[in-house]
Amino acid sequence: MSIFVDADPHARIEPNILYFGTPVVLLSSMNEDGTPNLAPMSSAFWLGWRGMLGLGSRAKTAHNLIRTRECVLNLPSDALATAVDRLALTTGAHPVPDRKWEGGYRYVPDKFQRAGLTATPSETVAPPRVAECPVSMEAVVEAVHPVGDDGGTLAFEVRVQRVWVHEEIRMAGTVDRIDPDAWRPLIMSFQKFYGLGAQVHPSTLASIPEHLYRGKDLERARAL
Repeated sequence: MSIFVDADPHARIEPNILYFGTPVVLLSSMNEDGTPNLAPMSSAFWLGWRGMLGLGSRAKTAHNLIRTRECVLNLPSDALATAVDRLALTTGAHPVPDRKWEGGYRYVPDKFQRAGLTATPSETVAPPRVAECPVSMEAVVEAVHPVGDDGGTLAFEVRVQRVWVHEEIRMAGTVDRIDPDAWRPLIMSFQKFYGLGAQVHPSTLASIPEHLYRGKDLERARAL
């Protein structure tokens, strides 16, 4: 007896991008002149207190991270979509690289002002946090990994040193847990902004106590 269905429900396609949906990150870094840069990106995921960030190798943010080894990962809520969109097609690179210029990018020296957001000092790194973002994570670069054969993309492995949250997304009665019903991240899916809907099904994985996921990076951060 065959395990395969008679009619394949899939159709083979070749999409130009594979952005099926990830949280938007406003990544703050420091320019050479000591001013902050703020760049929206969404190629990001986390493992414990480490994150992987995918950036174009020619991007100003990539240059800043390689030079300073520091950044802040600011996570906007879906209510901040308009502010995030004000940063679309902007770059902190001057002059603007030819490829970005052709794509419509323009140089903006003060990204915080452009977005209408507020810079607030970090505790362990030089780049500022975004006050309006419900989550901000101070981080340092641990490694840089080339992606692909053309050198155009880099994956930055970052280690989180501080996590800051707005009180309204903290789970009631806890000191170190986020309430997923209160946290509404801004999601980028195929170049468009979305929010999250309500929980669709209980998760068996949630039966595992969160503290069992604590790793050495968290203890390392406590020592700073």
